[in-house]
Amino acid sequence: MSEREKVKDQIRVAFARMEYPGDWCLRGSNEGDEPYLVERDFEGKTDWRDLEPEFIDQSPDGLASALSFFSDEAFHFYLPAYLIADIDGKFERSEPVFHLTHGLTDCSKRERINARRYGERTKFDGATFKFAMFNRQEAEAIVAYLKLKAEEDRFRESAIGQALANYWSSRVGELEVGGNSG
Repeated sequence: MSEREKVKDQIRVAFARMEYPGDWCLRGSNEGDEPYLVERDFEGKTDWRDLEPEFIDQSPDGLASALSFFSDEAFHFYLPAYLIADIDGKFERSEPVFHLTHGLTDCSKRERINARRYGERTKFDGATFKFAMFNRQEAEAIVAYLKLKAEEDRFRESAIGQALANYWSSRVGELEVGGNSG
């Protein structure tokens, strides 16, 4: 079995018992049109395994921004569909790696989100809050996915390495040799 297939199997097993968050809990914002378009597209989609890669790559309305506008619960629920489709090379627009590294890289982790609205909350704070709901097995599958992507995508290798060192590896109890954990 190839490494890609092993990682896909690990994702399927880790997220096998995920429960649909409910139609009422799909969008993470009330601002603008996109959260409502995401809600419309994913309403009633109760099994992430049934989603077609073409659908999730375009949703909503060809904007490919669903991962940005999901509630934390919906992000958690649908993420495995995105990871598997990405490993299979089915995406033209969606970038799950970005959503698993943004706020965790050295250059972005200390940036404040919006001081007027959120005070001292940083992108790192926001990312770690969202990812706190992932259990150890799910985090291990995410780490395996990120390591696979780092090997395949030299452009994102640095961001992935920083996100692993700054957050993901410690979530699964790994010690990165020579890595910076803070």
